[in-house]
Amino acid sequence: MGRYDCTLCGACCCNPPENHTAGFFDYIEVDERAPLLKKPALVRRLVVLGADEKPHMRLDPEGRCLALRGRIGKQVRCTIYADRPQACRRVEAGSELCRDYREARGLRP
Repeated sequence: MGRYDCTLCGACCCNPPENHTAGFFDYIEVDERAPLLKKPALVRRLVVLGADEKPHMRLDPEGRCLALRGRIGKQVRCTIYADRPQACRRVEAGSELCRDYREARGLRP
């Protein structure tokens, strides 16, 4: 699994196309214990209440998390890595979930 490098990817930080097709526009739920929620400035900039009235990471019009910087598949970084929600922490480089996100974006290991 060493061939998977998160700093060269970023696919998991984007709402997958099948979610848009199914009408799901809120993507990464922010769990109530996320360190991010203790930082009001970050909450104002990066968190939005979803259709389910739960906090989610704010996405740009293409469905990309606003905390992500760089070019998907080239070089990226999470600007809130230490404060990221549990949903983000669950994705491990090279895992099946990681590979699914990469495939949805047309990225190879």
